[in-house]
Amino acid sequence: MTTLARAWQGVRWYLAELTGETQYDRYLERHEQEHPGTPPLSRREFERRRIDGQDPKPGSRCC
Repeated sequence: MTTLARAWQGVRWYLAELTGETQYDRYLERHEQEHPGTPPLSRREFERRRIDGQDPKPGSRCC
């Protein structure tokens, strides 16, 4: 793999972590380990619960 390709891969990883894009993937991994055989939340339901959980504690959000 070239240096440029590795750098691009690092930038993509960083942006995905920064925006929270990987949170659902981590949830799926945890869910499979903790509750095998049960269906996980859909992506939409996961995001809804995540956003609703942020409302009581705004922290450093601007809005």
